[in-house]
Amino acid sequence: MAEQYFTSQPTTDHAYQNFTFNLRQQELQFTTDSGVFSKQTVDYGTRALLAAMDLSNLPEGALLDLGCGYGPIGLTLAKETQRQVTMVDVNERAVALAQKNATANRINNVHISISDIYQQVVTTDFAAIYINPPIRAGKKVITTMLTQAPQHLQKGGQLWIVVQKKQGASSYQKIMQQAFGNATIVARDKGYYVIQSVKNHD
Repeated sequence: MAEQYFTSQPTTDHAYQNFTFNLRQQELQFTTDSGVFSKQTVDYGTRALLAAMDLSNLPEGALLDLGCGYGPIGLTLAKETQRQVTMVDVNERAVALAQKNATANRINNVHISISDIYQQVVTTDFAAIYINPPIRAGKKVITTMLTQAPQHLQKGGQLWIVVQKKQGASSYQKIMQQAFGNATIVARDKGYYVIQSVKNHD
């Protein structure tokens, strides 16, 4: 059976690749490898999420890229906003690549570490959490990502996710609605739904 990208310690032989990609009008250099998600190019879900983001109405504070992979979301946010960005992933190879890519792009305002969902995330007052969820990890994992998000957000903090309609966007929207009391579809893009919830209570 092929190894999944949400394996904590991939053992697949290394196959490094390098490419440049423009995200939110910023050119970023990426190194990827076997055993990580979307190693050939930045996946369409990530692109859709980044394109749909409105950063103008965020409260002050740090951001969290949960399940960061090799880093396209967190590094784009760190470069554009100059805020402190925490980036975590369960995949050790992905975390090492994200650190390498932060260095390559001269991005210093990031803290990149290994965490199984929120287990190693101690901050409870992020301004926003961004998730391109690992669909193949299963609904239980993704539900935990969504339902535990309010515990790590300040009042007014935002949760943003991207998920394909065919991969359960409507059911995840309902989970966000239950957890936050609101869940808005911000964008629909080639079958991908970008959904946002806001924490309106302490």
